[in-house]
Amino acid sequence: MAPASTLLEPKLAALAGKRDDPIECSVHTLPKPLLREFRHVFGEKYQNDSDAMQDDDDNGSELLAIPTNQQARKDLVATGDDVEYEKDRLLNVFLDFGGEICGKIRGMGYWADYIDPCSGLPMITRDCNKVYSEVDGMECLLNYRAHNAGFC
Repeated sequence: MAPASTLLEPKLAALAGKRDDPIECSVHTLPKPLLREFRHVFGEKYQNDSDAMQDDDDNGSELLAIPTNQQARKDLVATGDDVEYEKDRLLNVFLDFGGEICGKIRGMGYWADYIDPCSGLPMITRDCNKVYSEVDGMECLLNYRAHNAGFC
């Protein structure tokens, strides 16, 4: 059963010309724990970035999250050049996807940003130095449970 915040259940999506690199994504309203996390990471910077954004009076109704996941072709807990290549491939697929989706959303006059999975920092909004925990986001939005694997 999907969490109450789910507007669109997880589905595979891919950029034009990248059908071999699909990304699972879904759309969610921000539940209170993630709304607090959002404000921790972005502060008021998101409001200054778009005239279309309005104050959400603490209910998160104006803010949506699009968590993403990818299927790796290799066991990422292993080591080796082929594993490092796969990690780079996954990162580049995500960065292309996040950049294009955010560009389209921003092009329609809405605020959008995506998080660098390596650092946990926003990619578009500058001067943010608070880290977003994507693991916590997945647990909250998708009811995923995390387990330590190797050095992760």
